[in-house]
Amino acid sequence: MPTAGILIIGNEILSGKVADENSPYLCRELRGLGVDTERILTIPDDVQVIAAELKVLSDAYDFVFTSGGIGPTHDDLTIEGVAAAFGVAIEHSDSIEERIRRATGKEPSETLLRMARVPAGAQLLDSGDRWFPLVVVKNVYIFPGVPELLRKKFESSRELFRGIPFVLKKVFVRQNESEIAPMLNELLEQYPELLLGSYPRIGQESFHVMLTLESRDPGYVQDALDALLEKLPERAIHRVE
Repeated sequence: MPTAGILIIGNEILSGKVADENSPYLCRELRGLGVDTERILTIPDDVQVIAAELKVLSDAYDFVFTSGGIGPTHDDLTIEGVAAAFGVAIEHSDSIEERIRRATGKEPSETLLRMARVPAGAQLLDSGDRWFPLVVVKNVYIFPGVPELLRKKFESSRELFRGIPFVLKKVFVRQNESEIAPMLNELLEQYPELLLGSYPRIGQESFHVMLTLESRDPGYVQDALDALLEKLPERAIHRVE
């Protein structure tokens, strides 16, 4: 099944000045598409660090998503890092320059023209806005760091990443985790391919644990759910979703 790595780029994330909203969003969306996110890294605005980490992720996963560092300012170094990772030059994109010109209605400034630089050989995909495309180099998809822009671009390109989605069932249990642990172990013996999660909820009056059952096989996860509900005392089940 397709796998993914996510590279969050920005000193502002590492310093705590800005909270990362993009990796949780990407994880949720990719999960729904049937892509397994296997690694998330947060790194500084440093060309050599970007290049080194990106090469590792690109070799290891089917899809790599970068977030941040593609604006017009001095600390926007993702394009340089991607180019260095693959040993290619940076070139000017006449296509992006023309898009900028159409969007602004005037000749672009030198600052805006920084955003028309791409790694040589990059693919440009229209991505749901007037002028800035989604830049793709090999299996690396270069997204902006602004959450609203990233989401807009991802929505316009999401079908590129579709695999076989997971089926998710949730069971909310009134018993404590320690009380139901033996039942969960038994369930996994019966259904070893099941992705089973157990998440205690502190301060919830109506239930104490949320259980998640996942599989790409709808029949398998339904059988596992039925088996779990048979094991749990009826009074322990708050609700099933």
